[in-house]
Amino acid sequence: MISDLFDAIKFDERGLVSAVAQQHDTGEVLMQAWMDRAALEETLRTGAVCYYSRSRERLWCKGESSGQSQRLVELRLDCDGDQLLLLVDQKGVACHTGRRSCFFRAYREGRLETIAEVLIDPETLYGETR
Repeated sequence: MISDLFDAIKFDERGLVSAVAQQHDTGEVLMQAWMDRAALEETLRTGAVCYYSRSRERLWCKGESSGQSQRLVELRLDCDGDQLLLLVDQKGVACHTGRRSCFFRAYREGRLETIAEVLIDPETLYGETR
């Protein structure tokens, strides 16, 4: 039952839980965002992944302005109940910078390197540079 899931989740003092989105078939880690109860309910109801935007202070569904959406394949909860893993089918890029993943920088040999290039200009996605 859905109530079992919500009982198992440890939302923080702001009512949020961290959620990592991972491409279901490749294992690629795409992004991390926050979910509140409403975002999780909407995601489970529709299958379209929604998050809580801390900067906008509201629910937002991935791709609502960019068209780069996520469909939920499976939801997993960690052992402590304070972290969600969302196995998703990502359409297009996941990062607002126009890259497939938000994890496009790596610390290697004492320096930070960009390891993934921009696939879509953010201006094309959002009509502005972010």
